[in-house]
Amino acid sequence: MVAMLALPIGALVLLSFWTQDGFAIDRTLTLANYARLVAWSDEATVWFGIPFHLAYPVPAILMIKSLVMSLVATVAVIALAFPMACFMAFRVTRHKALWIIVLTIPFWTSYLLRVFSWKIVLGFNGAINSGLIALGVIDKPLEFLLYNPSAVVLTLAHSWVAFAVLPIYVSLEKIDRSLLEAAADLGDSRWQRFRRIILPLAAPGTIAAALLVFIPTVGDYVTPALVGGPGGTMIGSLVQQLFLKQNDAPLGAAVSIAMMAIIALLVVIFLWAIGYGRMRERRR
Repeated sequence: MVAMLALPIGALVLLSFWTQDGFAIDRTLTLANYARLVAWSDEATVWFGIPFHLAYPVPAILMIKSLVMSLVATVAVIALAFPMACFMAFRVTRHKALWIIVLTIPFWTSYLLRVFSWKIVLGFNGAINSGLIALGVIDKPLEFLLYNPSAVVLTLAHSWVAFAVLPIYVSLEKIDRSLLEAAADLGDSRWQRFRRIILPLAAPGTIAAALLVFIPTVGDYVTPALVGGPGGTMIGSLVQQLFLKQNDAPLGAAVSIAMMAIIALLVVIFLWAIGYGRMRERRR
């Protein structure tokens, strides 16, 4: 199993050390692709006030953009998933399995269809524009709803919220209800019980949900391609172009490996920070 998972990544790593020579691939091992990603340039490319002194700044810009958009989408997903998980864990007393099934019904369809549905909703003649025009709120369709980073974040949040609800729900279900009852008997308010008991004990599920959403959304290609437009382009779109349109698979592999390394580093830092914070709390 480990070999099956590692084989594609190993092939991608090996490909990143080769170079494209016309329509053929030069299999001489070299760091040329990685050197191109960090090659210095005296002329800076400015993106949102940030100067990039790189000869080829597109990958770096799209990496940062993808990380930011995925982070925003992850925060939105957790903000939506946590109340839903709390409702099922603490308010629903019967037929919880049925509630979980109802929650996941929209996700029985293809991921592509769910993204297309948001394209229809947010489109120029979509449901939102048609409804607002019918109500007399606007005279002409709003053009800013689609083909921008906000549309990508919204679509990603909807597409992944069910996957975040389940691990959070499992953590909430494991909480001993007697702890909440004891806290209530001692005079703690609902907010105090949530902050002191529910939130800390639900942290493992919340962290798992955040990682489950953040890691795959960084490299998402379908959503930016359908609802993002030029302004919503992410790193996955660049990798697709390098592999299929620009005929430079080794450089595309190098971009992919660099992005994977950055994500892995951020995840390690995130988990270390959480562990360090818990250790400090225990020492107090």
